[in-house]
Amino acid sequence: MPLKLMYLTNDPQVAAIAQAAGVDRIFLDLELRGKEERQGHLDTVISHHSIEDVRRLKAVLTSAQLLVRVNSMYAGSEAEINKVIADGADIVMLPYFKTVKEVSDFVSVCKGRVKTCLLFETPEAVEHIDEILAVPGIDEVHVGINDLHLGYHLNFMFELVANGTVETLCRKFAEKGIPYGFGGVGRPGSNVALPAERILAEHYRLGSSQVILSRAFCDMSKIHDRSHLAEDFKAGVDDIRACEAQCAAMTKQEQNDNHAQVQKIVAAITGKHKG
Repeated sequence: MPLKLMYLTNDPQVAAIAQAAGVDRIFLDLELRGKEERQGHLDTVISHHSIEDVRRLKAVLTSAQLLVRVNSMYAGSEAEINKVIADGADIVMLPYFKTVKEVSDFVSVCKGRVKTCLLFETPEAVEHIDEILAVPGIDEVHVGINDLHLGYHLNFMFELVANGTVETLCRKFAEKGIPYGFGGVGRPGSNVALPAERILAEHYRLGSSQVILSRAFCDMSKIHDRSHLAEDFKAGVDDIRACEAQCAAMTKQEQNDNHAQVQKIVAAITGKHKG
């Protein structure tokens, strides 16, 4: 099965363009609690989406699902979650949890009214993964390698793919029969140190079912003329689907060879050469 592609935006026009291009999910990000402290020093996107955007996006979506990342559990979580569900969220994602209780409370608030997605992005969540995955009502999971690599004091988020951490988590999810994905991906053919082609092959090796289209895929902050956005976005999605077809045809040995190359590239990027 092709990966479910997720694209982060709160702009209804961009959401409609992404949907028409074949994106499966529009990702609305309401998480602000603690994010500036964790990521404010990095070149990462800290979204300033509004809970009012749920209705605005839902109004333009016909085939793509609406995934809403809420804040980590706090005193106002029940009201926040109830609001996004009432306004049309198809999937609600819980970020930055550390305990079984947070997950249990989250699922209890959702009450089966919406699909639930857990974002594994803390070392504490990894440590308690077995107890967390035993909580009934978890529909899918995603590994947030950005915050998780910070939690482990690593220098590059894809170190978690190279060092086997993501693989260990994926095996746990697979054993439970819970669909999963990890991280983000840019455009195939881009001249970057760790190419999208190699990342997509890792998704297929690990049995992933979803991925976020990264800022590098389509950085709207740098696009001032939208006249060719629809064609450009569609071309990018088509490139990913063509790459996926190649990944799906890989032998086990080819997948393992690609993983070894990912490890080599990551070691070069981080200066942690194998010797």
